[in-house]
Amino acid sequence: MKTTKTPNFYHDKPLFGMEIGHGSMKVMQVAADTLSSSVKQRKPRLIGYGFAAFDTASQKDGVITQPEIVAKAALDLFRQNLVGDITTKRVAIAIPAYRTFTRSLRLPNLKSKELNEAIQLEAEQYIPLALNELCLDYEIIRQTNDSLELFMAATPRNIVDSYLDLARIVGLETVLIEPTLGALGRLFSLDSQSDVPAIIINLGSVSSDISIFDRQVLVTGTVQGGGEDFTQSIKEKLDVSLREAALIKTRYGLRVSKKQSEIKEALSPILQEIVKEIRRMVRYYGERYGADRALEQVITMGGGANMPGLDEYLTEALHLAVRHSDPWQYIDTKRLPPPDMSDRPMYSSAAGLSLVNPGEIFKP
Repeated sequence: MKTTKTPNFYHDKPLFGMEIGHGSMKVMQVAADTLSSSVKQRKPRLIGYGFAAFDTASQKDGVITQPEIVAKAALDLFRQNLVGDITTKRVAIAIPAYRTFTRSLRLPNLKSKELNEAIQLEAEQYIPLALNELCLDYEIIRQTNDSLELFMAATPRNIVDSYLDLARIVGLETVLIEPTLGALGRLFSLDSQSDVPAIIINLGSVSSDISIFDRQVLVTGTVQGGGEDFTQSIKEKLDVSLREAALIKTRYGLRVSKKQSEIKEALSPILQEIVKEIRRMVRYYGERYGADRALEQVITMGGGANMPGLDEYLTEALHLAVRHSDPWQYIDTKRLPPPDMSDRPMYSSAAGLSLVNPGEIFKP
């Protein structure tokens, strides 16, 4: 990637976020010097962002099998289609949550070597892949004198390797790879109500990824089906073209209209699965963490979350307050115009990645 507006190497070693989804990529960079412990009082300043689409045939089971196609889309984006600028080659990348394995663990306090062995043993029991086929990492959530709690994440190595190969082709230096739910949790931590435990629903194009967030991600789940599936279901139920179905979804959705009952019937199977998975996760959270910090809110994010009436539907089904979180409300966009309202939700993961503080990675 070639940039000309700002030198790539300077003291705070900035990075940008890149989410590679199903046939699309989103990028965003904020100014590193606006990321601080008091970030809630000062919004990170936007430097640049952009979107690019590419042929979904370049991906198979999460692996980028034709990196030249995705690389061309990335280079075209960086050279011609950015709003603002990307001033660095260092990138933090998100892998779709439905392509990862996650699990929270409680273990006795162990020495580093014993802890690694215990985590690998747990991965062998829980994940249907050999350890040498996985990239495995963990984060300690809580620790006492006797025990510790950690969050484990694993991704098939061939998926990670394909992302790293793509970055090399484009000329980027990959400094972090994480599941999208980690990026969304980081973004939500900027919310004025982030101190209240929340269920976060990320409605992507082909999956609905769910997490329970209490200062950090504690529980995760995934439902197959997202924005593209909503569109296809409307198309089939109303017997309209795919373009018309997409328009109906974004203009009317589940709100009152002449076709409301038919639309609701078309979308009901996926929505019911989402509600079912959330209820399962809430039960698990209650059993694992007790009622001391009750779940009181549900947050919808992602490109599929811009459907009218969705929050009202989920509020009624879950008996919890549901609200949509626009990623752009957390970013200072005074110097650059944000995208159209309909396109704003799809930048949630890229925005969360852009909030990674370079000082946490590039330590002296």
